[in-house]
Amino acid sequence: MKMLTARCAAILAGTLLATNLGASTGSHAADILIGAGKGAPTHFNAARALCRQIQTAGGGTCEAFAIEGRDAAEPIAVLSGVRTGAIEVGIVPADWQHHAFNGTGPMQFMDVKFDTIRALFSLHSETFTLVARRDSGIGTLGDLAGKRVNIGNPGSSRRAAMETVMAAKGWDRDSFQLTEELAEIEQSLALCHNRVQAMVLTVAHPNVALAKTLELCDATLVEVRDAQTGKLLMENGYLAETVIPAVDYAAIGETVRSFGVPVTAVVSEDMAEDDAYAIVKAVFGDLERFKRRHPAFGTLSPARMAVDGLSAPLHPGALRYFKEQGLL
Repeated sequence: MKMLTARCAAILAGTLLATNLGASTGSHAADILIGAGKGAPTHFNAARALCRQIQTAGGGTCEAFAIEGRDAAEPIAVLSGVRTGAIEVGIVPADWQHHAFNGTGPMQFMDVKFDTIRALFSLHSETFTLVARRDSGIGTLGDLAGKRVNIGNPGSSRRAAMETVMAAKGWDRDSFQLTEELAEIEQSLALCHNRVQAMVLTVAHPNVALAKTLELCDATLVEVRDAQTGKLLMENGYLAETVIPAVDYAAIGETVRSFGVPVTAVVSEDMAEDDAYAIVKAVFGDLERFKRRHPAFGTLSPARMAVDGLSAPLHPGALRYFKEQGLL
């Protein structure tokens, strides 16, 4: 794969790398730089896995970087790196890809435009996960009404997801017996002590901390797919159907259906078509190897990776590969 190494060298003097990029290795002389938010470990692990896959396929040297948001949200910092050419590939949630390309949501008042970003493919999803005590009587999403629920601390992805679900169900805070706004580190203890009967997470599965919570608190996962969440999926292209396999958690016994925000790989429209094609081929050409690189990749499928959560136009290189493989 031929990459623009001159551009890689030039960006080493750029302020983005100087202030926002935390290197995963000691050298920056890589053909491909892949960035992910420092506060999202699974995103960074995805960046590292993608680098290893590219190098295994003979696609050149690659480095993964953890990018700090500083005064901006980390996905904006990652997208800015892609837009300016500081990195070749950015790992961002699909909703941020959507808002960046369309100039909506948190991006609508920004002076710069992100309409030059292009999608490569999606990866795992960060699933809306409803956890309930077994003695709570909560067997469906609708059963949350009238219960004691932790809706997540303000500003968290869990809170944003819960507010979206509440709006779809026609609920407000008065719909529950009690609403807590506990941070993630506090809510499992509250569930174990029966202070709350249910809590929500937005995580990739399997999740080690969640497995411990299910065991210690005698809790289970609740399916959240119904007419209202189905409508959410239809109206928001950055959401996707997800399943939590029974094999992920001994406590659940059967597959649980939900929905989530896919994590996506984005590049600039300036990337050469052959380069984008080679990156996609490196992943899809040996997908079983890629899936073994992280537990969250276990349910990946080519058909869904080519469409789920991709609000920005596909890069021509990705489009060419998908058409050749009959995925589009």
